[in-house]
Amino acid sequence: MVIDFPKREVHGGTGKRQREKTKKNVLDFSASINPFPPVFDWHIDLSCLEQYPDDGYCELKEQIAHTFHRATEEICVGNGSMELIRVFCLIRLKENKKFFTESHTFGEYALSACLAGAHKTGTFQESDVSFVCNPNNPTGILRKKDEMTQYLECIKSHGGLLFCDEAFIELSDPVQSLADICDPNLFVLHSLTKSFSVPGIRFGYGFGDPDLIEKMEITRPPWSVNAFAEAYAIQAFQHWDKLTASRTAIAIERNILAAEICALGLRCYPSAANFILVECGRDVAPIYNCLVHRNILVRNCASFDLPTCIRVAVRTRNENQILLEALSACMH
Repeated sequence: MVIDFPKREVHGGTGKRQREKTKKNVLDFSASINPFPPVFDWHIDLSCLEQYPDDGYCELKEQIAHTFHRATEEICVGNGSMELIRVFCLIRLKENKKFFTESHTFGEYALSACLAGAHKTGTFQESDVSFVCNPNNPTGILRKKDEMTQYLECIKSHGGLLFCDEAFIELSDPVQSLADICDPNLFVLHSLTKSFSVPGIRFGYGFGDPDLIEKMEITRPPWSVNAFAEAYAIQAFQHWDKLTASRTAIAIERNILAAEICALGLRCYPSAANFILVECGRDVAPIYNCLVHRNILVRNCASFDLPTCIRVAVRTRNENQILLEALSACMH
């Protein structure tokens, strides 16, 4: 018997695999993380490895609550934002529910919803849950807060719930975040590991109605945030204000990089995030492979149903220049 089961989603951030494969240094523009992360000394008492973490993560949640002015019972944590997407869908989209996602966005919303047994609809008016990535991945488009709150009201009018993924908003414009809105029809997802450029520790967190949060905390595997991730996160939130400098530096380098890419004859979508969607006007597979041969990784956006586009992360000035020189060579 053949079982109809979805395939894994394609992701960027494959630099480690490529380094292990080629034994060469690789510049990974496929992973959109902060190129100018806050710098601070952090410490972990190694004796904490001798015991289980506090599965309630009380100290960690208190630090998040202090940072975002939310109650601890409105906060959930997980092993990366991906775990929280999966857990959320298991709770809200089981038993033949319906969901809506926009075109050209993060594919894990649809995959997680389908794994939970839900079905995709054509409009948000028909859905039990509507997923929005803000700023959107891969386009970098940022919706203003007033637009998002209006969208929330429209979704509420037919009894739906808005799942707002703000994984990149701290590197874009946190003023537009919905994290300060307490509404039973809203769940907001964040990712510390992108903001502080530590994807290896896997840490995500979210805000929602206490009833939903309690169910998510019960559903996620116990002790899913390990001791290293917990210790780092607690200390990182104490340096939250340093992300202001990150945003300023990213905006400067993004504008320079986009202008230089356009000078090559390509088109850049306007982006408010730490990455740029680039229209190449042709199938990007040969360009992608050429860059890989030069030990540079970009995101082939065919999996976003954008086969003529690549997504490039904003990195440091010198690294961006290396990308531009390689991209120029691979275009010819």
